[in-house]
Amino acid sequence: MIYLIPILIIAGLCYLAYRSWAAAQTRKHLLASPLSDADRTILHGQVPLIRRLPPELHAPLEGKINLFLHQTDMYGCDGLEITDEMVLSIAGQACLLIVNTDAWYKNLRTILIYPSAFHSVRKSSDGFVVKEERVIRLGESWARGPVILSWAHSQQGAMNDQDGHNVVLHEFAHQLDDLSGGVNGIPVLQKRQSFAQWERVFVDAYDRHLKKVRRGRKTLLDAYGATNHQEFLAVSVEAFFEKAEQLQEHEPALYAQLSTLLQLDPAAWPD
Repeated sequence: MIYLIPILIIAGLCYLAYRSWAAAQTRKHLLASPLSDADRTILHGQVPLIRRLPPELHAPLEGKINLFLHQTDMYGCDGLEITDEMVLSIAGQACLLIVNTDAWYKNLRTILIYPSAFHSVRKSSDGFVVKEERVIRLGESWARGPVILSWAHSQQGAMNDQDGHNVVLHEFAHQLDDLSGGVNGIPVLQKRQSFAQWERVFVDAYDRHLKKVRRGRKTLLDAYGATNHQEFLAVSVEAFFEKAEQLQEHEPALYAQLSTLLQLDPAAWPD
């Protein structure tokens, strides 16, 4: 019995090492695997923005889509039947944010998809009084998942890639933000990015946006971004991909910070 315990410990460690090795091999294989021709056709049809992606990023995107689909499960709600179009559209847009970086949605396992806008419960507190209010949502992102999406608005947002409104990019911007340990508008920055500079640029742009919204002026970014810093980051990401040239012109410092963060320059992508 004395000798059995060390043997069991060694066996357990070997098993854990094997599982870790096997997971790493699976990840490596998936990242190197292309989509099928049929899936690629669906992806490009559902997400026109991906057609503009530089050629050297298509293979990394497809590999990350494969890994994303291996890691996550998508479930239809209210009778919605999940289709290849839904799966590839959502995965493609989610992976577009991280196609050229080492960032990964490591905590996400579940995506819930409703046919259209859905009801959600919003809680607020005033002292010891907790209030619950039913609100209508197009999407939600929770720390460590799930992500919840309206398919009608997800598809519409993907198909119209120039209006600056994209619920999938918005919710996955929150997921990216959360990788820093909390959704607060401060994602994990690139090594060469200065936190002080990010904060200065980001807060200055947010304050300008907030003033315009309060004065009822037209804004480049969705007015919802004036809610708080985390929502401002999410709507900025939407505009970064869908109104890249306008964002670069009107908020060059913000565009530069997002470009460095995501290692992408969509303003330079061909039409």
